[in-house]
Amino acid sequence: MLDRIGYHVRDYFLKQMDRFAGVPRGVMAHSTHVKGIGTFIGGVEEPRVNVVLATRIPEERCRRVNLGYRDPASIDIESYRGREDEGILLVPKAGEMLHRLADGTVPRIPADA
Repeated sequence: MLDRIGYHVRDYFLKQMDRFAGVPRGVMAHSTHVKGIGTFIGGVEEPRVNVVLATRIPEERCRRVNLGYRDPASIDIESYRGREDEGILLVPKAGEMLHRLADGTVPRIPADA
């Protein structure tokens, strides 16, 4: 369903509800939670932030669903370390902390998932 509708700001959906009549509200909510707030005026969507995925999901698919793309191999994680005074915070293994199970273990997702 998200491949069909993409990721958009809330107003994109609110101002075109008839176009998305068959889409479950929860799917639209997820879309807007990822994309964030912004405006949709005169047919032009202006998000407040640009969401960019550094992922193995193909670039073409990211762009098709209205998200940015960056090759994860192009990111030098260490270049972000120690830059808190610039407003940059590096949280090593943040995803593992966000997805830790109640028993303290980290779920393992197969590489082909």
